[in-house]
Amino acid sequence: MSKEKSLEKTLEELPFQNQGFPLFETHCHLDYLKKETLPEILEKCKQSHVEKIITISVSKDNLDSVIDLTSKSEMIYCSQGLHPHEAKDFDKSIKEKILKNAKSGKVVAIGEIGLDFYYNHSPRQTQVQVFEEQLQMALDLHLPVIIHTRDAEFETKEILENFPRIKGVVHSFTSSVDLASYLIDRGLFIGFNGIISFKNAQNVRDVLKITPLEAILLETDSPFLTPVPHRGRENSPYMLPFVAASMINILNIPASTLLPQVYKNSMDLFLTSSKN
Repeated sequence: MSKEKSLEKTLEELPFQNQGFPLFETHCHLDYLKKETLPEILEKCKQSHVEKIITISVSKDNLDSVIDLTSKSEMIYCSQGLHPHEAKDFDKSIKEKILKNAKSGKVVAIGEIGLDFYYNHSPRQTQVQVFEEQLQMALDLHLPVIIHTRDAEFETKEILENFPRIKGVVHSFTSSVDLASYLIDRGLFIGFNGIISFKNAQNVRDVLKITPLEAILLETDSPFLTPVPHRGRENSPYMLPFVAASMINILNIPASTLLPQVYKNSMDLFLTSSKN
């Protein structure tokens, strides 16, 4: 109970909360959240002014379940795609399932796709091939992409060079200013989450400071990466205001300057660029 009171109190203390700016949670994993029921989470989202949520597909096992979640509330949307960790599972049947599922009116992106050369849970060449194939699927479907990249900056840029028309976001950005500048120049978005509030993440704050407001998206990546001041508890979409508060402090700008622009960015990418 004390944690709940602490959460409510800290939300109330955020100076922009009573101004009612709508927030768009562009990246979370609702099917991974275990501490609360979906109705409880959505009620707290409403209290936090989180109006739209995208829950992310990462594997063959949740391609269908994320779509099922979208039927639970008008505010929930989803993506379709295989994370680079799961690239080894991509085959013709998975491709056909993604293409079929993408016809759902609540699918707004292809993702989470990309490269992860830190863990290498799938062979690197397989990751490259599957990333390229899913990028082409996104183009064919007229959907934006949600990209994961870790320890693969050169390869990410090399691949994106072959897809000049792709739209999307590199989420949970922890890479270099150089990659960020490349993405910004390409018209892609950069997703920031609770990492910007972490003591040891000055590199990510440096990237945030050079990113135009027109290129920023907000996310939680919940249940992971819980923002300060609630480190140690399960992250959730309703924690998004704490990410926004950190961003406002780092950029030293009013909420009225940041939040409407970031919400517009999210709407433009996912609910205008897509078939919705």
